[in-house]
Amino acid sequence: MRIEVIPLNYIIVTLGCKVNQYESHAMEKMLNEKGHTKAPAGKSADVIIINTCAVTAESGRKSRQAIRKLKQQNPNAVCAICGCWSQTDRQAAEAMEADIIYGSTDRRGLISEIEEYIKEGKNKPVTEINNPADDKEIEDLPAGAFSEHARAYLKIEDGCNNFCSYCIIPYARGRVRSIPPSDAIEKAKALRDKGYKEIVLTGIEIASYGKDLKQNIGLIDLVEIIAAEVPGIRLRLGSLETTIITEEFCKRLKSAGTVCDHFHMSLQSGSDSILKKMNRKYNTQEFKNAIDLLREHFEDCGITADLICGFPGETQAEHAESMRFIEACNFSDMHIFPYSIRPGTKAALLPNQLKKAEKAKRAAEANEIAKKSKQKFLESLKGKTLSVLFETESAGVSVGHATNYAQVCAEGEHLRGIVKSVAISSVSDEMLVGYLV
Repeated sequence: MRIEVIPLNYIIVTLGCKVNQYESHAMEKMLNEKGHTKAPAGKSADVIIINTCAVTAESGRKSRQAIRKLKQQNPNAVCAICGCWSQTDRQAAEAMEADIIYGSTDRRGLISEIEEYIKEGKNKPVTEINNPADDKEIEDLPAGAFSEHARAYLKIEDGCNNFCSYCIIPYARGRVRSIPPSDAIEKAKALRDKGYKEIVLTGIEIASYGKDLKQNIGLIDLVEIIAAEVPGIRLRLGSLETTIITEEFCKRLKSAGTVCDHFHMSLQSGSDSILKKMNRKYNTQEFKNAIDLLREHFEDCGITADLICGFPGETQAEHAESMRFIEACNFSDMHIFPYSIRPGTKAALLPNQLKKAEKAKRAAEANEIAKKSKQKFLESLKGKTLSVLFETESAGVSVGHATNYAQVCAEGEHLRGIVKSVAISSVSDEMLVGYLV
């Protein structure tokens, strides 16, 4: 006897980057369109989906931990795993005894598989992991945001061709694949029509946008096209590579008129010798030239960066060199990580792996420098008037982010999803305080 699928309650747990968050939202939207609903907080679900991350060994551990926890909390639910960790470590994923295992592609297929699994009353595990290197086109997923978010995400690119020595992502995601400009415009207009005031253009390596397309088009071309076709909406860029930042790029970005003045740069190290071992495509002088160009064209811009501390073989002198460099860069904020061995990468095989305690010590030192730089940046904004997209409200105080991604609070109610000008009067902890003007 075949059983028709009834509406299901689901839970989606997401680990990792903004691309994963985007893809989880897309699955949420596809489930909702099919009549399924998110399980109420504290209630058990019919289906649990864990969207995993594999960027470090620690990410893999957290993915496994999330799977175990969710299965324990929902013992009768169908358990589905997807994402980069299951893509790169199939055997370990299968050992988690999930009902359905997919990789980093085919989210629509995963949703259909879940429905079919329940409809047919299957009781044997299903594993469908494709090779992302075989994918020549980007998967078409709906754009949008989780219901509680004020800004929306538009994934314009997937995959990476860089093959940095510490990174598993090219193996997990495949090569660069970009959405056509016409699709980007259509999705951006749909988001605007839903009332979003800001769109984040995201991807695994957006600086490589368009390299796979037949048109002669790059990231800056797409930004200009969206800005012209969808006027009035703020555009925020995902993580950028140094190699894309030129005088022309900055001028065109500024002229687009709606691009947020916040730029997240993938630094990884402030030592040239370590950057070379990482197989990065720039040196520290080129990186500094890039952020100087951005600051020249965008006054009061926020520049944030990623940093890995304790890369294999990093000497104390190389670490000190890196610390001097990040201090000179005066970032508005940083994401700092102790190096984590990722099996399957070249860096995992390098000699002279540092001890965990030493890596943590170096990361802590970097965090102290980053904290002082952030405070200096926030203090520099006192007396300025910033454009703020408000996101949350509590006790008559609304909180949001300025275009430069500084967090701002001001007295005011019913402002969620609304952009207002705020005059900055002071700094409280790591937040700007101001009043509506």
